[in-house]
Amino acid sequence: MSAPIETRVQTRGDLAWSIAVGGIGVIAFAAFLLFTWYYAATLFLVFAGVLLGVALTAMTHLLQKVMGGPHALRLALVCVVLAGLLCGVVFLGGSTIARQAAVLSNTLKSQLVTVKTFLEQHGVDTSYLELGSVTATPAASSDTPSTAAPTPPPGLPKNLPSAGALASGGGAIVSQTLKLLLGTVSAVGNFFIVLFLGLSFAAQPSVYRRGLLALSPKKHRASVTVVVDRISDTLERWLIAQMITMAAVFLVTWIGLSIIGIDSAFILGIQAGLLAFIPTVGALVGGLIIVLASLASGWVAAFSAFVLFLGVHALESYILTPIIQRQALDIPPATLFAFQILLGVVFGLWGLALALPLMAIVKVTITYLREEDEERPPEFKVA
Repeated sequence: MSAPIETRVQTRGDLAWSIAVGGIGVIAFAAFLLFTWYYAATLFLVFAGVLLGVALTAMTHLLQKVMGGPHALRLALVCVVLAGLLCGVVFLGGSTIARQAAVLSNTLKSQLVTVKTFLEQHGVDTSYLELGSVTATPAASSDTPSTAAPTPPPGLPKNLPSAGALASGGGAIVSQTLKLLLGTVSAVGNFFIVLFLGLSFAAQPSVYRRGLLALSPKKHRASVTVVVDRISDTLERWLIAQMITMAAVFLVTWIGLSIIGIDSAFILGIQAGLLAFIPTVGALVGGLIIVLASLASGWVAAFSAFVLFLGVHALESYILTPIIQRQALDIPPATLFAFQILLGVVFGLWGLALALPLMAIVKVTITYLREEDEERPPEFKVA
């Protein structure tokens, strides 16, 4: 009689332990989601630094096939070349970039006003296109005489603003100035944080790899090693292919717009190349900016710029991506677009820009978990 009782006690103890472990797991997962939600911007910033480190490491690996040598020397050469290119663009084309950026900003604003007016004339609601230019009407001031400004005393000039108006105007100027300074400091600070993290990861990638593997349980360390190596290899190949694609989009857009005769062709080429980092959405936004900027030069120029955008998009989608990135990623476009929209709505610009590498990590992990042991490629097996 004692054996069944002991068995039931053991079964109840195992069930209680399983329930406790499951509850702790659910609470830990909820805490992880809450932490990710509140600190998403910081986590995306760190992930951007990791991507920069992976890109620098990939370039050093490519350089190893050419010249060999220690990793530190190759990384230093890569950094010197990239810094030289950046300094050359800034010093040789800095004035051109600044001038074209100002012209492009004014052109886009004027074209947005033109488009808004055109839509309003044809009965389309444009309240969602508010441009911040609100003008007061005389009727509004005449209907509310009680809120009119008080008449100044006879001894004072009538055009002199009151002390309250001066104080409110000065406060608004100080507030806008502080917002501009804080925004500039935040952007510059984020840039240097990403740069520092990228250089740190690229300088000693093996150290961080060993540290990441040391955090995994010992019985699963072999599988984690395979997944980490696959993710690293996939991101390296994708980043190299993406940099080639961005450079090609920049050159073709710049040369094509210059031939058409569009002002700000260089800065439009730069923005098209940078937006090419974001699949699908980046190309659409870049094409919209190019067409709006080309409207100021006439309908013929705008149509030519639209045809150029279609050609660049076809070059990127049907030539560069299948040839260069066929070994990097294989994600259906609809799945990628849905994931981009989801992350963009939830996390904003960071989620939209980093959706593809995040999805690549998820895809590599799921692919490994679904593989059978005998189907895994031998180069990813760990002794």
